[in-house]
Amino acid sequence: MAEFIGRLWFRFDAKHRAIALSNLERAWRDELDENERVKIGRRNFTHLARVVLELPYLRGMTAANVDRFATFVGAEHFLAALDRGKGLLFLTSHFGNWELMALAFSLKYRPAYIVVRPLDSPLLDRLINAVRSRGGNKLIDKKGSVRRVLRLLRQGKIVALLMDQNVDWYDGVFVPFFKDIACTNKALTVMALRTGTPVVPVHNVRQPDGRYQVVFEPALALVKTGDKTKDIEENTALLNRTIESYVRRYPEQWFWVHQRWKTRPYQPWPKRV
Repeated sequence: MAEFIGRLWFRFDAKHRAIALSNLERAWRDELDENERVKIGRRNFTHLARVVLELPYLRGMTAANVDRFATFVGAEHFLAALDRGKGLLFLTSHFGNWELMALAFSLKYRPAYIVVRPLDSPLLDRLINAVRSRGGNKLIDKKGSVRRVLRLLRQGKIVALLMDQNVDWYDGVFVPFFKDIACTNKALTVMALRTGTPVVPVHNVRQPDGRYQVVFEPALALVKTGDKTKDIEENTALLNRTIESYVRRYPEQWFWVHQRWKTRPYQPWPKRV
């Protein structure tokens, strides 16, 4: 069904097809030709259709059967980071089935706090939030979330942030993502530098058997030079490189239909002669 829906979606949704192909060209313009980028785009629409079709099945996920949905690799990395006693920041992105990953983690290990942006549709927002919170996860509205997150980190809590979407210039810094700079949310970097909280990347990858493999990586080694502006830029660029490494390996499993490079650096109007 996902194959059928994905192909129809790719063929008839001109707006999102154009966004995806534009993003793919920006990312791989010197590495993949147009035909290869179109193939990735078509597979990506099928993958996203599958993600949506999987959502109703998440109502049947429990602590007893979570392994039917996902496997876990590298849990020792986030457990070691938690042992530092400074809380934990999960770096993740809209990759694989991110909703399934959040629920599976809460059922397999422990609930976390997830920073989210409310969806434009109130009905869809309620439905998705019900899935996210089934295992005990708590949701934090992205707007004005920094103070609350800092309090939670001081209490030793786990907070997850999805760091792969475009933000307005005043919320981010312009750092490389693939072959171009992208305005990237600086909140996770600022909080990690201020609190000393370890940052652990976590992603999930769809496997041939239909399950997802959730991969925890070692805590990132953040740069701390004492130059606040430089440290924010360098470490936010590190976050982008970490996400990019997964997108490069499994390009069809990322959210290419989002305008990741929408916000551009300030460019003054040319002077009239």
